[in-house]
Amino acid sequence: MKVAQLLERRRAGWSELEALCRNLEMGRGRKMEPERLLKFASAYRSACADLALADAYQLPPDTVQYLHELVGRAHNQLYRSERFRWRAWAKEMFSEVPRRLLFDKALWLAFLIFWGVFFASMGLGYNSRSYCEEVVGAEAMSSLEDSFSKRIEGRDGSSSGLMSGFYVIHNAGIGLRCFAAGLIFGVGGLFITVSNALQLGAMFGHMFTLESRDNFIEFVTAHGPFELTAIVFSAAAGMRMGFSLIATGGLSRGASLRRAVSEATPTIAAGVVLFCLAAIIEGFVSPSSLPYAIKAGVAVLSSVVLVFYVFGLGLLARR
Repeated sequence: MKVAQLLERRRAGWSELEALCRNLEMGRGRKMEPERLLKFASAYRSACADLALADAYQLPPDTVQYLHELVGRAHNQLYRSERFRWRAWAKEMFSEVPRRLLFDKALWLAFLIFWGVFFASMGLGYNSRSYCEEVVGAEAMSSLEDSFSKRIEGRDGSSSGLMSGFYVIHNAGIGLRCFAAGLIFGVGGLFITVSNALQLGAMFGHMFTLESRDNFIEFVTAHGPFELTAIVFSAAAGMRMGFSLIATGGLSRGASLRRAVSEATPTIAAGVVLFCLAAIIEGFVSPSSLPYAIKAGVAVLSSVVLVFYVFGLGLLARR
């Protein structure tokens, strides 16, 4: 039998495959029964073989083009990417991630180190300006004092949007340094975490000694919970990856690092979200002329959300 005649007899199979593709493209039959799926796969393989014959024997261009398009459509349906599943996404974000954060030992280690050093440095900064100048720098301290020498009077929307973008980049830089430094066997992450805690604590302590402290407190209150927590999250994710190169649990360092990456991903993702939220608040709420009670309310609400997300949802997910 000639190839042209053989392919002509195969047209019924092409039509059937085309009908199956059409149903799938229109959203019908997304979940195929096993028998139908086998039939679809068989028809797809036959069409691929027919296309190879048509190309090899140089059949009419219309037939070759038709088979090319049919095989392409069938391939896209057979190997289509997985659809976005809202239920699976919600379970991951509101069950798995809080549970992992709550029982992440690296996170709690970073939390204790950061806040312990922060409050110690704040006490030293409150009692000694020379300490602040050594930790932060005399020029940086003078600039900080000048920034809050006048009362906050608000700014226009375009400036707030511009500054929010700047804060996103600035905060992301802090987070990336904390995260990346952790890869140095965890020691780099510890160093960056302690360094940030020392500088921030010294600045807070010194600003509390000035007459302009009310301006400083009014500015940092609203965005503080999200921003400082994001720093801890970033440091924890980096340290977890760095420590995995030391305590491998019997795995190779490469395998241990890959496992740590999957474990640290929820922590760094949460840190990114917090950095972005802090930047928006710092750009629009912190420098605004809103009453301090509203800014304090934003800080309290942010803290409640964090506690509920990590502890409330984390404990619920464990049960």
